[in-house]
Amino acid sequence: MRITPCQAALAAAIALNLLLLLCSRLLPGASPACRRSRRVPDGVPGVTVILRDFDGPDHDVAATARSFAALPGVPVLVAAETSPYPPVPLPAGVAVLSLRPEPHRPPPRPELAVRTRHVALVPDGARAAPGLLRRMRDVLEAVEDGGVKVVAAAVGRRRPRCLSLEVDIKAWTARYGHADRRSDQRGDNHGDQHGDNHGDQRGDNHGDQHGDNHGDRCGALDGAPAVLLLRTRDLFSLPFPLTRPVVTSLSLQAAARGWRLLLLPASFPLAPRPPPSPHDQRRAQTALESQRRTLLDLFGIKLEVLPDGSRRWHGCAKDTPRCFGTVLRQTPEYLLAGRWTPPCCLRALRATARHVLAQLEAAGVRHWLEGGTLLGAVRLGDIIPWDYDVDVGIYRDDVPKCRWLAAVAATGRPVEDPQGFFWEKATEGEFYRVHFSRSNRLHVDLWPFYVRPGGAAAVMTKDTWLGHRQDVEFPESFLVPLGTVTFAGVAAKAPNDPRGFLELKFGPGVIESPEYPNPGVRRLAQDVGNKTSR
Repeated sequence: MRITPCQAALAAAIALNLLLLLCSRLLPGASPACRRSRRVPDGVPGVTVILRDFDGPDHDVAATARSFAALPGVPVLVAAETSPYPPVPLPAGVAVLSLRPEPHRPPPRPELAVRTRHVALVPDGARAAPGLLRRMRDVLEAVEDGGVKVVAAAVGRRRPRCLSLEVDIKAWTARYGHADRRSDQRGDNHGDQHGDNHGDQRGDNHGDQHGDNHGDRCGALDGAPAVLLLRTRDLFSLPFPLTRPVVTSLSLQAAARGWRLLLLPASFPLAPRPPPSPHDQRRAQTALESQRRTLLDLFGIKLEVLPDGSRRWHGCAKDTPRCFGTVLRQTPEYLLAGRWTPPCCLRALRATARHVLAQLEAAGVRHWLEGGTLLGAVRLGDIIPWDYDVDVGIYRDDVPKCRWLAAVAATGRPVEDPQGFFWEKATEGEFYRVHFSRSNRLHVDLWPFYVRPGGAAAVMTKDTWLGHRQDVEFPESFLVPLGTVTFAGVAAKAPNDPRGFLELKFGPGVIESPEYPNPGVRRLAQDVGNKTSR
């Protein structure tokens, strides 16, 4: 059968369309040229350098790029939301990698620009050292610890601190400590000397043999710039591969995955610069702090516990709103994300509870911990880790004894006390609410109870019932006399038989059987057992 030119052209067109369809199924959304470069895990041997951490008009990105671009076979990319400004003459072959989404362009895909098996993230001002990138690559491939995914080398004479790091996603917390250092004496004493002067020789001859021993295994690096080298596939498996500050960002994401960093004793030179003016120092520090705040907010880190035990808070405060919105069906939004109450919110709740309890005690108002708050006190001596408010019962007849409650009851208007706590009548019914501040609506609910009239035995009741499991009447004998329990660092008033009181409200065994407030929406078993921290 003779094939006409028209039939041949038609067959070729069909074959091409089938090929394009197959490619689009394998990699949706990418152009044919990009699909070829998407095979990053099997990329060509070598290291691509990415310059990312640079800021302000005094950056050194052109000279840094020129230094590394001079290395044979090392591609250099400058990654930024916008091109470096003021404009600088980049060396031939150095490309700007735009990271900012724009409505008229495809979304940024930085992984498509890297074709090598390894990538090095290089800070501004670093200078190439002969053979050191190759040595870092060889060490990474030879290291016996499978958890080591990143090899690092200092930039300049100041060595970064090697820290341990645990990222607890559920608790919104990053905990730093002093790492167990694993380095031999030779590596510690001769790192700078051999790293700068003999990087090529030692990297080629001793990378495989000594690379696993010459370095410190870290969870995070802090205090000085560093070059980070890792496999390209590992870098771009991270959700935020190029987020700044790069070292902090990579450390947090690595810790959440159980990865470790190996800090070599060798170092890259740092370009000499004139001392910055006080104004430039403040500007640089402000920019760095802004980047860190943005990063930690993006990662959902509300608390950093530092190696010395001190704490840095990044969540809500007196002058900000709380970290979560209106709670519906007794299930705050963070529970649906597999997290518990942000630690800054727990801190504000503790402060509000201690303040309210002290005010009630000083005024002679009979009060006691109620519901889930009492449950947390008996179980943990604290607020339940996923709770979002504090409940306190009071005698309705004692409301006039507290000046703040009396003012709210008399006028119906909220009152701010001298410590900035905000007292008001709840809109949902006949009870009172004390907020952490006007802005931050984390609160303590005060439930006015009274003896139900007409009964043979004294039974405590109230006027507003919200349909919660613990909303039941109870004998006044639980309150006569009142007992105490430890709660949030203070001795708090409580029913004299806490177990009996709680089992009346929640059912037998409730202390030993924790559960979320509304298991119909989400159960604790969905989260317990999930590995959320390393």
